[in-house]
Amino acid sequence: MDVHNGLGGGRRVSVERADHSRVVAERGRRGYVERGYSYHGHDFARRSYYYHGRAYDRFYRGYGYRGLMLSVYAPGFYFRPGFYGWAYNPWAVPIAFGWGWAGSPWYGYYGGYFQPYSVYPSAAFWLTDYIISQDLQAAYAAHQEAGENDGGAVAGGGGPPVLTPEVKQLVADEVKQELALENQEAAQNNAGQDVDPGSSGIARLLSDGRPHVFVAGGNLDLTDASGQECVISDGDILQLRTAPPADATTADLVVMSSKGTPECQMSLTVQVQLTDLQEMQNHMRETIDQGLQDLQAKQGTDGLPAAPPSAAAPPAPAQYAAVAPPPDPNVGTEVAQVDQQGDQAQKDVAAEAGQDPGGTPAPAPAAAPASVELGQTPDQVKAALGAPTRVANLGNKVIYYYNGMKVTFNDGKVSDVQ
Repeated sequence: MDVHNGLGGGRRVSVERADHSRVVAERGRRGYVERGYSYHGHDFARRSYYYHGRAYDRFYRGYGYRGLMLSVYAPGFYFRPGFYGWAYNPWAVPIAFGWGWAGSPWYGYYGGYFQPYSVYPSAAFWLTDYIISQDLQAAYAAHQEAGENDGGAVAGGGGPPVLTPEVKQLVADEVKQELALENQEAAQNNAGQDVDPGSSGIARLLSDGRPHVFVAGGNLDLTDASGQECVISDGDILQLRTAPPADATTADLVVMSSKGTPECQMSLTVQVQLTDLQEMQNHMRETIDQGLQDLQAKQGTDGLPAAPPSAAAPPAPAQYAAVAPPPDPNVGTEVAQVDQQGDQAQKDVAAEAGQDPGGTPAPAPAAAPASVELGQTPDQVKAALGAPTRVANLGNKVIYYYNGMKVTFNDGKVSDVQ
């Protein structure tokens, strides 16, 4: 069990079970049960999510990258080419769309941060507002249910919103690129070909020489160049401007929009783990697919232009989704149990740290601080610091990650400590 209490006040509990399945519970947010399976010799996973009484499934493909094992979002279905073309290309005329948010508490709460477009020239702009609005609704619900601190309401003061049109344009451009990518994947799926996770995931984004933006889909604790900690939350925008070095497992991103203290301030450069960066891209693609479903259902109504007849066909299931293990029937109960176990684990740890078996306060043991020196072996480092939280195996070069420390070995000896 891993229990993480975030800077923003949220808590995430993750449990690895004996059958290699995983359960994740996050207070005030969606939880899931993940089960792995194989398709065409590749590792896949089905996550059964549970949120506000609703269960749904998402699929992911395992992908080894820079010594890490990433979970890359794999759509459970693909739309027809005509629908992707309708969503990708400009509409005949820009349209106005009524979202119906007036009077919603979350919309007033974040009124100084976000305002929707007045008109939509294409689906990419509609999906941009859809993604951000979904994130802000989730953030508001979590804040209300779990007492998370997301910086409070962003007061607009009658001025322009914090999330500027220029930053939203970057998100819309990213959405358009993801639509083109998914259209290519749909063609591969229809032809019975396997989709390359290196193309679907951040490996492509880190190698194409172009900047990319990411939308936070939850609270994430980060550090800046000086080592100071801060947090981003749902709907914050970060930009990757340059790719990290070939052996790096983190990337530097610039905060393009945030909701204020205690969040990471705008223009700040922060360090993001590649595993977290992949989850942020997964979140964008998942929400795009969710938005496309809404668009297909609403096309021709509520002011939206009608899609061509070729775009009206129902989505085609992905082949790897058809062979996945069945969804967990009791996912809500399992997630709730893990959250309760996290409560008990924290109480037990607090009790053990504060008292000895006799019930009296335990004196703090006098111990020499652990140290690491150049030339030490991995066994010597583990004897001093314990097992690392993560290992990157890059051939002759191996990196051990600890909280706040990175130990690099070359040819089995410590060559650098950061």
